[in-house]
Amino acid sequence: MTGQSINCRCTECSCAHSVNYFPNVNVGEEPELKDKILDGSLFTWTCPECGKVNLAVYPMVYHDPQQSLMLVLSPSPISASGLPEGYVGRQVRTPGELIEKIKIFDAGLDDILVEMCKFVTVKELKKDVSLKFFKLEGADSEITFTYPENSNMEMVVTGMGLYHDCAGIVERNPQIRDAATGLAQVNDGFLRQFFE
Repeated sequence: MTGQSINCRCTECSCAHSVNYFPNVNVGEEPELKDKILDGSLFTWTCPECGKVNLAVYPMVYHDPQQSLMLVLSPSPISASGLPEGYVGRQVRTPGELIEKIKIFDAGLDDILVEMCKFVTVKELKKDVSLKFFKLEGADSEITFTYPENSNMEMVVTGMGLYHDCAGIVERNPQIRDAATGLAQVNDGFLRQFFE
């Protein structure tokens, strides 16, 4: 597990240090990197001078050949040229979005439908919150979302019925799935173009 080196400046003491980063992650070849992405440790470094834990955000291509999945972490828009045949490709802007997408696909869910479930659930909550996929579990395959409120992480649970209802909406509106080709950013903003 070897990465490349970049210089990063500590946000606490301003000292510059060489930090390992991983611009290309193929979890078929290096599965241990997936765990480091999911727990966030691949994006943090500790300053050897003051001990401050810093965030290192950098562009990354995440490749999961078993799931035919390509996720690209980049704050700037990018093109989808060269995406392998049969792959799902997505662009995410933050490490948090990358972690969420990995969890969604690992759960065997369609991220377009999950985003639609989030969209509907926010409307039902009548709150201006940003939901994040947390897990799929239970005998009834309940989907749990989280959101911050009053310095706490709140959870809201929906059933698979909503997920299947959203599948019907997408099936009746093929332009939604058509817009998610290449390296689309499938997030709350993606759905607003169709429903607001």
